[in-house]
Amino acid sequence: MKSISIQKRILQSNTDFAEKNRKLLKENGIVTVNIFGSPGAGKTSILEKVIKNMKDRISIGVIEGDLYTTKDGERIEGQGIPVVQINTCGACHLDAAMIEKSIETMEIEDIDLIFIENIGNLVCPASYDLGEDSRITVLSIAEGNDKPLKYPFIFLQSEAVVLNKMDIINFTNFDLEEFYKDIYSLDKNIKVFLVSARDGDGIEELCDYFTQKVKK
Repeated sequence: MKSISIQKRILQSNTDFAEKNRKLLKENGIVTVNIFGSPGAGKTSILEKVIKNMKDRISIGVIEGDLYTTKDGERIEGQGIPVVQINTCGACHLDAAMIEKSIETMEIEDIDLIFIENIGNLVCPASYDLGEDSRITVLSIAEGNDKPLKYPFIFLQSEAVVLNKMDIINFTNFDLEEFYKDIYSLDKNIKVFLVSARDGDGIEELCDYFTQKVKK
């Protein structure tokens, strides 16, 4: 696993870096998905399931963002795919300059799909274009059904929402009907995937969604 440590910000706008990333990725035919979600929502667990399901038919790379540790990156590396670990040293989001530096260390000519697991946060990451093709947000049942209206910007920025930990919904007061009402009030076209990273339920449908993006 390659590791990127962020020491200082380069004095150039995020937009410039994002456009440079987007052009490079497009030229190489790479689909890039930026994954948002709170700490503990299950972003890494879902990625593990998705990668295990897809890696024999699609070449996948991961850019893993974390404040300080490499724990999540090590988990993903265990799937036998290329991983670049970014440690932001306290910054609450990834930016396009960090992604540019990560891409430089990857053999992108061999990759079809890059997942970027952003820092666990439902506010800051949505404000930074990384040059990605699409964004998804992972929300867990344990967080409650009120999050779409409490943090609307990140959901408005997302093409899809992955509602994780469906295996525990009967042990919570999560109101699925209210969740659908709220999320569709923000974007009537947003895709919603109901999954359990623990049991694997719904993962196949999510993988079909990513496969279709690569084959477009």
